[in-house]
Amino acid sequence: MDPEPLAVRDVHGLCGAVPRFAIHAGQAPDPVTGAIIPPIYQSSTHVQDSVGGLRGGYEYNRAGNPTRSSLETQLAALEGGASALSFASGLAAEDALLRGILKPGDHILLGNDVYGGTYRLLTRVLAPWGIETTTVELSDVDALRAAIRPETKVVWLETPSNPLLKIVDIALIAEIAHAAGLIVVVDNTFASPALQQPLALGADVVVHSTTKYLGGHSDVLGGTVVFADDRFFDQVKFQQFAVGAVSAPLDAWLTTRGIKTLALRMRQHSENAQAIAEWAQERPEFAQVYFPGLPSHPGHEIAAKQMSGFGGMLSFGLAAGADTARAFVESTSLFQLAESLGGVESLIGYPPDMTHASVRGTELAVPENIVRLSVGIEDVSDLIADLEQALDRVSR
Repeated sequence: MDPEPLAVRDVHGLCGAVPRFAIHAGQAPDPVTGAIIPPIYQSSTHVQDSVGGLRGGYEYNRAGNPTRSSLETQLAALEGGASALSFASGLAAEDALLRGILKPGDHILLGNDVYGGTYRLLTRVLAPWGIETTTVELSDVDALRAAIRPETKVVWLETPSNPLLKIVDIALIAEIAHAAGLIVVVDNTFASPALQQPLALGADVVVHSTTKYLGGHSDVLGGTVVFADDRFFDQVKFQQFAVGAVSAPLDAWLTTRGIKTLALRMRQHSENAQAIAEWAQERPEFAQVYFPGLPSHPGHEIAAKQMSGFGGMLSFGLAAGADTARAFVESTSLFQLAESLGGVESLIGYPPDMTHASVRGTELAVPENIVRLSVGIEDVSDLIADLEQALDRVSR
């Protein structure tokens, strides 16, 4: 592990050359054998030299593990943060963060297009604990200001959002929120730190499902919380230790492996998604194409300002409605019907009944004609051909 943290708060545009800290942060060769890849410390406990005489601070895997520590160093460097914590899933990371920084009676402002699991966590798990949530259109700063209460503590946003790819001006939201003494949390899963660094734009905390682009190969589950400074680290670290939803050593190692190719993968994801979005906007079968890389997207200018690429996620609204949307996602071949996103392979889903089923009947309900694509790194001509044959099948 690196003895000193890397100072990378001014990083922008990682989607060009692969940044050195994606390869080297927390990844010093093994000092005993010289192995270029640090070993997986697949151990549940650590021998003490005396009672309380810990080697490197390690005693029990729930409290700390060298492989997890290496990943946390790497994650903090990628986001330009002071520190990071690694969890067993993205929702475990969100839960630990919220329990660490909130108390019963507090209020959170949530963007009105977010991952359904986040909404479920807040309204079904934390609401009985005494946390109140209000959803708001975060591109409307007057609506944001009007929604702030004396008990409001957090503004939580996704940009691009899931699944409608809304764009939020992080710097502007941070300015408004900080003027009111609020904490700004950004879910950076869709963009990844290869395309966007919210901490450099004024956010206080970043969360990820590392299952997605950071892992990048659909073979590991994980989450992270990255902090701009040390104000909240101890509270969230305590939640990590006391509740125990930590990433396992092998999961941490797989995530580290994925991060090393993040910039290269995001470049291809973004190029492929741009090409598909431009193709789709010319097709009459799609009433809407949600992708911030299109000049017609209402958030295009903000995205171009705060991102170095537009990412690999896009959504379509099928003009023929819900039945055709469902049939469309069941008619592709290279685009495989599955939950999740961010892997090297292309996935397709129907959010109203899949990723966002938990928000049916709420103000966050997804339009019934929406399909969501996680565009992989396959040859884009093959991907477009697959979408074309699916359109042909559902139009018969």
